Amino acid sequence: MEIFTELSVIIVVALLVSLVMRILRQPMIVGYIFTGVIVGPYVLNIVHNTEIIEVFSKLGITILLFIVGLSLSPKVIRELGKVSFLTGIGQIVITTVVGFILAKFLGLERVSALYVAIVLTFSSTIIILKLLSDKGDLNKLYGKIAIGFLLVQDVVATIILLLTNAAANGSGNIYFLAVMTVMKGVLLIGILIAVSSYVLPKISKFVAASQEMLFLFSITWGLGIASLFQYLGFSVEIGALVAGVSMSMTPYALEASARLRPLRDFFILLFFILLGSQVNFESIQTIIIPTIILSLFVLIGNPIIMIVVMNILGFSRRTSFQTGMTVAQISEFSLILATVGFRIGHISQEILSLITLVGLVTIAGSTYLILYADDLYPWFDKYLGFLEIRKNTKERNKNAFYNSVLFGYQRVGADFIKAFDRLDLDYIVVDFDPESIKLLEENEVPCKFGDANDQEFLNQLELKSLRYVVSTIPEIKTNLMLIRTIRAVNKRAILIAISHDREQALELYAEGASYVIMPHYLGAQYAIRLIGRAGMDRREYEMHRERHLAHLEKREGVSPK
Repeated sequence: MEIFTELSVIIVVALLVSLVMRILRQPMIVGYIFTGVIVGPYVLNIVHNTEIIEVFSKLGITILLFIVGLSLSPKVIRELGKVSFLTGIGQIVITTVVGFILAKFLGLERVSALYVAIVLTFSSTIIILKLLSDKGDLNKLYGKIAIGFLLVQDVVATIILLLTNAAANGSGNIYFLAVMTVMKGVLLIGILIAVSSYVLPKISKFVAASQEMLFLFSITWGLGIASLFQYLGFSVEIGALVAGVSMSMTPYALEASARLRPLRDFFILLFFILLGSQVNFESIQTIIIPTIILSLFVLIGNPIIMIVVMNILGFSRRTSFQTGMTVAQISEFSLILATVGFRIGHISQEILSLITLVGLVTIAGSTYLILYADDLYPWFDKYLGFLEIRKNTKERNKNAFYNSVLFGYQRVGADFIKAFDRLDLDYIVVDFDPESIKLLEENEVPCKFGDANDQEFLNQLELKSLRYVVSTIPEIKTNLMLIRTIRAVNKRAILIAISHDREQALELYAEGASYVIMPHYLGAQYAIRLIGRAGMDRREYEMHRERHLAHLEKREGVSPK
C-alpha cells in the first residue's frame, strides 16, 4: 500500500474512533492511541511506512513544543526557574530510587531494574503540554511549574541518552562528554538570547507585513533551531521549546502561534497513532502483572512524590495536586531510552515490551487525571493532609484587615482598584499570576497569591466580614464556586462577577451574584449612546479616541493604597 493511501485509511480510522470517543466524552488522545492499536500489526496491520509517519510525527512534536515556547516568557523562566529545578531534580531522584527497589522486588536483574527505574522517572513533555494547552492552563501557576520541570527532565534525559550511547560505543570519557554537552547548551542558549534580543525583532517586523511570510518564517525558525540543537547532540524537543521562547519576545508571537496550530493538530495526531501501533502484545501473559504494578506506581506513586516535593517547597494543596497529576505517565524519552538499551543489549525484548505497555497504560490513564484534575481535587482534598510535611505555604500571606476582595488583577483589575480607593474600602487583590503579584507588591497594593478556584485557599479568607467582592475571572466554574462559598457564610456582601455568555450570566444570578458584568453588552450600550450623541461629528469621535488612548496607556499602573 502506497504512503498516500496508507495515510488516508489511517485518518479515516482515526476519524471513526474519534467520533466514538466524542460520543463517550473521552479525551481525543486516548482515541488516537487506540487508533494506533487498531491500524497496528495485531488488528488491521495497515501501518507499513513507519519511517515516513515517524517523520510526520516528529514534525508534530516540534511544532507543538515551538508553539508552547511562543506562549512562554523569559520572565516566567526566571521567576520559576528555582522551583522548576528543585521539583524536576527532586522527583527524578526519589522516583529512580523507589522505582529501582520496586523493579528488584519484581525479580528484575540489576541492569534491567536500573533501566526500568530511570524510564519511570521521566514524564511526557508532549502529552502534558498538549493537555495543558487544551485546558488553557499553560499560564496558570501549576502549568508554568510543569513546563519548567519538564524542561529540566528533558535536559537530564538527553544527558542520560548521550551517556548511554557513549558507553555502548566506547567513545571516550562519558563524564567529559556530559560536561561538554552542558557547556554547549549554555553557549547555544546565550547566542540565541543575543539574536532574539537584537536581530529577531527586526527580522520579524519585516516578515510580519505578509501573513504568509510570517507563517513561513515562524516554521523555518522553529524547525531550524530544533535541527541545530539535534545536530549539536541535544533533543529536537529542547530545541523546539527554546526556539519558541526566543521568538516569544517579539510582538508577533501570538499571530505565529495561531497560524501554526492547524499544522500542529494534524501532525501530532500521527505521533499518537504511531505510538499506539508500536505496542507489542506477544509477551503480554508474562508481563501483565509487572505492567499493572509499575503502571500503578507511575499513576499513583509519581503524583504522590510530586505532591510531597511541592509541599516541602511551600505550595498549597491544590497547586501541589494539580502539578502532581501532570507526572502520572512515562515519557517518549523513556521509550527511546528503552529502545537504545535493547539495541545495545542491556535489556531484553521482554523488558522493552514491558516498558512500552506501561507507557501506553500510563499515557491513557494520566490523560484523564490531567483533564479532570479540577473535578478530582475535592474528592482527594481531605486525604492530602496526610502528605503535608510543611503546613504553612508561600501561597498564604499574613492576613491584614480587609472588607473587600478583588479576584484577578490583569484584565480590568486596575480600574476596580481605583474604584475601591474612591469608596475608601479596605481591600486586597487575589491573583494566581506571579507577575501580577510582583507588580502589586512594587506598588504597595495589598495582595495575596492564591487561586480563587481553591476551596482550601478561600477558607483562609475573611469571607464572613466581606462587604464587596469583585471577580474579573472569566471561568464560569470558578465564579460559581466563589459565589456559593461566600454566600454560604455571608448573605449581605455585594458580589460582582464577569461573564461573556447570557446563559452563564443567568446561572451566576441564580447563585446569588449581585451584578454580572457582560463586557459585550455594556460595550454595545456605550457605543449606542456615543453614536446617538456624536452622530456624524468627527471631532466628537476624535475626542473620545484620545481619552480612550490615554486610558489604555495608563492601564498597567495601579493606585497605591
